[in-house]
Amino acid sequence: MKPELRRPLVVGNWKLYKTLAEARSLATALRASLAPLAGRVDMAVAPVFTALGTVRDALQGTPIGLSAQDAYWEPQGAFTGEVSAALLADAGCGYVIVGHSERRQFFGEEDDHVRRKSAAVLAAGMVPIVCVGESLQQREAGETEAHVLRQTERALQGLSPELAARVVIAYEPIWAIGTGRTAQPEDAEQVHRWIRQLVERGFGGRLAESMRILYGGSVKPDNARVLMAQPDIDGALVGGASLDAGSFAAIAAAASS
Repeated sequence: MKPELRRPLVVGNWKLYKTLAEARSLATALRASLAPLAGRVDMAVAPVFTALGTVRDALQGTPIGLSAQDAYWEPQGAFTGEVSAALLADAGCGYVIVGHSERRQFFGEEDDHVRRKSAAVLAAGMVPIVCVGESLQQREAGETEAHVLRQTERALQGLSPELAARVVIAYEPIWAIGTGRTAQPEDAEQVHRWIRQLVERGFGGRLAESMRILYGGSVKPDNARVLMAQPDIDGALVGGASLDAGSFAAIAAAASS
């Protein structure tokens, strides 16, 4: 049985999809499909930067939160093309995805970048969703535990217990993102347990028991229930399936049961 204080969280990462009209349409559909789940599961969506205001307005008055897909660690300055955490908070965001494997792989983000971004998100009053995960090569080499725990430890480095308690960790095996392959429930659970044990060693059992750790990697309605049933999996960071209101609602329902 999961502690009551770890209410499930399901976040839809829309990645580089949806025009303003499409984003408004999807957000409007989510208002209806997610309404029955209010109070049972926390929910948020992460549209592209240009659609944040549109989605915020479409979701106004609902329990569905707004998340950004990335943030820069400096509050302001001559950083062309970047968006600060403070600006995202001003735009209505409550969450920010930090260190997604696509950011690490395609844009050269390193653990120190992730740590600084997470700290900036916390300083702006939002919740960082810190992504960690191993490649297929690392998994086959037996390096999953060491790699994932190193990423997690560095992301939490320097945080007070009060700040660390606000962080959400998302375990996303890189080999399962967008591939249709999903980690077996017991394998995903094992990694989640390792992460929770690391948090316990660093911050104590009470904080470890309260921290939400999500799973991401080809989460779909047909595999969500068995994944969410694992004792240390507290929700999902959903990619492709979050682009359809019905699919996302089914995953959220699975997490809430």
